[in-house]
Amino acid sequence: SSGINAEYGVVSGASKEFAMLAMLIMVFVLLFGTLLYYSEMGYDSGYNSIPLGCWWAIVTVTTVGYGDLAPKSTIGRLIGSIAVVLGIVILALPMTVIVSKFNESYGDVKRKTEQDQLKKS
Repeated sequence: SSGINAEYGVVSGASKEFAMLAMLIMVFVLLFGTLLYYSEMGYDSGYNSIPLGCWWAIVTVTTVGYGDLAPKSTIGRLIGSIAVVLGIVILALPMTVIVSKFNESYGDVKRKTEQDQLKKS
């Protein structure tokens, strides 16, 4: 259908943007997960490993916020606040490019559909 064609056009046309977004998120998660792990050492906050800190960063950047882990130290809360704000910015910036690619692809599919209908008439 035309909707699936438009989505395929978006994914193929914005593959560089999706790759950049994935890379930024991976770097963000690793950086903030590590920072949080080291800032919470010595506190009984549940951050026993860097992968657990990365779990917290993923949950935070996607704004899911399960609430299973929360920083207890002041520096950990500061890092968490910065992570929330930067996470929203990192997710929002590439979306403008992706939405514009969607508009282009949808317009192309719509024009092609209209041309096909005119040919049939």
